[in-house]
Amino acid sequence: MAAIVMDGKALAAKIKEQVRLQVERMERKPGMAMVLVGENPAAQVYEAGKRRDCQQCGIYYETYRLPEDVPQPELLDVIRFLNEREGIDGILVQFPLPEHLDDRAVQLAIRPDKDVDCVHPSNVGDLTLGVDCFWPCTPAGVMRLLAEYSIDPAYKNCTMVGRSNIVGKPQAMLLLRRDCTVTVCHTRTPDLAAECRRADILITAAGHTGLITADMVKEGAVVIDVAVNRDDQGQLCGDVDYQAVARKASYITPVPGGVGPVTRAVLMENTLTAALRHGKGEIGGTERL
Repeated sequence: MAAIVMDGKALAAKIKEQVRLQVERMERKPGMAMVLVGENPAAQVYEAGKRRDCQQCGIYYETYRLPEDVPQPELLDVIRFLNEREGIDGILVQFPLPEHLDDRAVQLAIRPDKDVDCVHPSNVGDLTLGVDCFWPCTPAGVMRLLAEYSIDPAYKNCTMVGRSNIVGKPQAMLLLRRDCTVTVCHTRTPDLAAECRRADILITAAGHTGLITADMVKEGAVVIDVAVNRDDQGQLCGDVDYQAVARKASYITPVPGGVGPVTRAVLMENTLTAALRHGKGEIGGTERL
């Protein structure tokens, strides 16, 4: 059996086109600002992608680049400035920050109604409680992929490998909301292979190349690889031994081209939603799973 490859690029294009069509009808366009601290090459690539996405969707975009050694008060001043800008509906800070900066203070500084990647504790709490809020872009992207391929998580077992605040924990919350039974694991879980073999839906975001091998996957499972790593040849890859696992899974995401593009498209959708909530158009044109 060869797994069906879940095409994140195609789904992302569909989402962005829906956003573009709605933005086209708005007199006041949505706006997003990204705050980058330091010169991390991966972050620079990420920022360039966000700029292109905004251009494609008709969303106004700005980047605030700050030096690696920026003092905490100066970073917070930038966020407060963006909080007050009527033209900016979404604020995205690139985490992790340098060690001398306090991540939590920065998260708390972002206005919750502009927190389009759900890092403010208020939004994280609402997510946990099942209250309507912005969904973190990567977990939301996973849910969109499942829906696109008519994979209903209800009454299924899911193993989530990874316990980060930005993927693993919120992903578990979203799956629980869909009546999925969720086991959250990590690289120190005893007998991780046995936990993975129980999964009808296996999601991994551990950041370890080759962590998930074919013997760890149930026949016919859905395998979603969120991780972005580099192999010994410097090529992008995920946590999953893709070629071997694809022969056992029913559905699988590639890396690159799977979850990543959908994550970026959901950010565009969240920014549009923020703009609508700020009175820039009529609410009701965007979907929430």
